[in-house]
Amino acid sequence: MRTRIRTIIAPLTALPLLLLVGAAPPDARADRAERLARVLAEDTTADGALRHLTAFQRIADTSGGHRAAGSPGHERSARYAGELLAAAGYRVDYQRFGFSYRETTAERLTTDDGRDIPIRAMTYTANTPDDGLTAPLAVAGGLGCTPEDYPGDTHRGRIALVERGDCTFAAKAEQAAAAGAVAAVVYDSAPDGGPFGGTLGDPDAGVLPVGGISRADGLALAAGDLDRPVRLDLAQRAEDRETVNVLAETRGGDPDRVVMAGAHLDSVADGPGINDNGSGSAGVLETALRLADHYRGGGATVRFALWSAEESGLLGSRHYVDGLTEDERAAISVYLNFDMIASPNAGFFVHDGTGAADGSAAVTGHLTEYLAEQGITAEPIPFNGRSDYAPFLEAGIAAGGSHTGAEGLKTEDQAARWGGTAGAPYDPCYHAACDDLGNLDRAALEANLRVIARAVGHSAWLPDALTTPR
Repeated sequence: MRTRIRTIIAPLTALPLLLLVGAAPPDARADRAERLARVLAEDTTADGALRHLTAFQRIADTSGGHRAAGSPGHERSARYAGELLAAAGYRVDYQRFGFSYRETTAERLTTDDGRDIPIRAMTYTANTPDDGLTAPLAVAGGLGCTPEDYPGDTHRGRIALVERGDCTFAAKAEQAAAAGAVAAVVYDSAPDGGPFGGTLGDPDAGVLPVGGISRADGLALAAGDLDRPVRLDLAQRAEDRETVNVLAETRGGDPDRVVMAGAHLDSVADGPGINDNGSGSAGVLETALRLADHYRGGGATVRFALWSAEESGLLGSRHYVDGLTEDERAAISVYLNFDMIASPNAGFFVHDGTGAADGSAAVTGHLTEYLAEQGITAEPIPFNGRSDYAPFLEAGIAAGGSHTGAEGLKTEDQAARWGGTAGAPYDPCYHAACDDLGNLDRAALEANLRVIARAVGHSAWLPDALTTPR
């Protein structure tokens, strides 16, 4: 497919830039949109994105090993991206906001026979007492998302043991607290790997101490004597910090017709975050830089966003959307989100916009088509609220995106379609220190870069292209 694209594109790259800029009559816009999309897909390469990923790795290596929101590593990452975007001619805004930074100071789970079970504190967890909390366990029914999963007084005075899935960690904590539980321990839905971290999304959601453990440890606890007490010790230091979103938009575009593409730039504090989400950030950044070579307005305003504090509960994108006026929200035709686009055991997923904000279902179709052009059959998956598209959908703005999978396990059918290893996580280094430059699938990165480029190129001249079914 790449050879065929090169054959088509080669004559276009020699065209004067004037053919891609300036006002255009409606009957010319579709042609310009297709030509820009093809040129942009050709020019936006994995080599370009890898230069940014190498820079993010270098920043993490010299900033305590991570690029978490509120840290020097994130600040340096934001400055790196913003300076490149400004040099390319974009109008760049560093949108600063405050948030509650959390640093874990204690995380331990011990059985009554002295065995330590590795556990990770959820961001915004409530703290246990200084000397820890000792109580027996109770296993939640289902996935712990409804009152029926905590019948009667079965959880009163106990630590709820809950399986991951279906609802947010905050919802599980809320239901467990309502049932009288004194804490919640969530065990993973994926069979491989160790303890996992997550976020309750908001400081007010910390109604209980909440931590994550591996599935193997969770099942072992559930099969044991639940009346034998365990000791839980979870604590986080809270501190008000400031962080920054990087926003860059084209000059000369129609301010009433805005197309947005974004990714979160922050990592977790446990690693450099090269796949999660350096990959999405590098893809958005490289697309923006290449767009600047070919587009100077005449169509829509194209706005790129690198969000902060996604890992703390989508705080950066929510801050941005909450600050928009009604007219500013109405001007955004579509928001495209790219979160993890180079997982080493990659899946090829497109968010299913069925039933979401008007136009989102059409976005699904177009992104699926862009992967099909490369011989890749995408799999639609529901929006689950875990990334920065959520505030846009809540505001009634059409949204979509592609990604390559996180801690979930690749199925036999997916391995047959896409290659890779069935029964293994899409990203075995999800939220871990090993999420570095060695934790990438170059082919998946390249394929998703073409998706971003095609989507942005079409939308620049035709802002309603992605929200209109073929």
